[in-house]
Amino acid sequence: MKHSILVALLLLLNWQPVNAERIKDLASIAGVRSNQLVGYGLVVGLNSSGDKTKFTGQSLRSMLARLGLTLPPGIDPKSKNIAAVVLHADLPAFAKPGQKIDVTASSIGDAKSLRGGSLLMSPLKGADGKVYAVAQGNLVVGGLSASGQDGSKITVNNPAVGRIPNGATVERGVPSPFGKGNSLVFNLHNSDFTTANRMVEAINRILGPQTARALDATSIKVSAPLDQSQRVSFVSMVENMQVAPDDAPARVIVNSRSGTVVINGKVRVQPTAVSHGSLTVTISENPQVSQPNALAGGNTAIVPQSEIKVEEGGVIDDEGNHMFVFNPGVTLDEIVKSVNKVGAGPSDLVAILEALKTAGALRAELIII
Repeated sequence: MKHSILVALLLLLNWQPVNAERIKDLASIAGVRSNQLVGYGLVVGLNSSGDKTKFTGQSLRSMLARLGLTLPPGIDPKSKNIAAVVLHADLPAFAKPGQKIDVTASSIGDAKSLRGGSLLMSPLKGADGKVYAVAQGNLVVGGLSASGQDGSKITVNNPAVGRIPNGATVERGVPSPFGKGNSLVFNLHNSDFTTANRMVEAINRILGPQTARALDATSIKVSAPLDQSQRVSFVSMVENMQVAPDDAPARVIVNSRSGTVVINGKVRVQPTAVSHGSLTVTISENPQVSQPNALAGGNTAIVPQSEIKVEEGGVIDDEGNHMFVFNPGVTLDEIVKSVNKVGAGPSDLVAILEALKTAGALRAELIII
C-alpha cells in the first residue's frame, strides 16, 4: 500500500502539462525582493581626465578634513585627477552583513573618463536614509575616448561610467517577511485569471485540496509550514512545479520609431476592405474536409486552406484606389505575409493596422510604443 502511494506521488510530481513552465519562472514570492542603494563618492587616480567643477574640489576638502588634514584658507583644490560620481547598487533579498555586491559609478561632473580610477570609501544608503553597504575599489570601464590636437575625437561606448565587481560590503540586512505567518503569497509576473487558476490547481493536485487559493488575477496564497527551515524546502518544491500559462491576449505591438511590428497568434481580422496605395491583397478561406481511412483510426476534421493572391493592381474603388479585401476567418499573420510579398515597408503595414483598428475589424489591442 505504501509503495503504491509513493509511486502515485512520484507520478504527480513528474507530471508535466503541454508547454509547461516552472512556477519560479511565472511568479515571485511577495516581500522577497531586492532594494536599491545610492551614494556619493570620489574617484581618484585619473590621468588628467577628471572634473573641473568646484563642487568636486569642495568634496575633496571635506574628505581631507575628516582625515585630519586642513587645507589653508583660500586654497581651492582643483585636481584633474579626481571625479565626483554617484553610486548605485542593488541589495539582494536575504543579503547578510559581510557579503559582497556589485557597484556602478557614474560621473556627475565634466570628467572625460573614469578609466584607471579608484573609488574611495563611500557609504550606500537605502530609501530610509540608513547605510546598508560601503563601497570601495578599482573601476572597470568599458568605454574609451581619444582626441587629437586638430580637434578630432573618437568615443567608444561611455567612458564616464564604470563598474566595481564585488565592490561593496553589506553592513546591514533588510528584514524579510518570508518566515512570518502561516502562508506565502506568490505574485504572477503577468496578471492572468486563467494562469492563476491553473497554478492553484497544480499546487492543490500535489499538496492537497485547499493548500492554495487565488486572491485575484495576480496573487495566489499558499499555506506554508511555520518552521522556517521546512519552509525553504517547501518553497523549493512549489517553485519547481509545472504550470501551463494561458496565451496572452490578442495584441499588436508597433514601434513607431523603428517600424517593428510584433503580432501574437491570437490576432484575428473581421471582414473589411482597406484602400492603400497600389497594393491589392485578396485572401479567401476554402476549408477542406479530411476523411481518413477507416483502418487508420483517425477522425473526420475540417482542415483550413487559405488562398492568398497579391497584385499591384486589381480591385479599384470609385475613387480609383486599390483595395485590400479580407474575408472572414483570416488571421493577421496571413495578411502580413501577403503585404510583405509585394515589398511594402513597415510604415505601410502600420497604416493598414491602424485603419483596421479604427474600422473595428482588428480583434486585438493595438499598442504603439
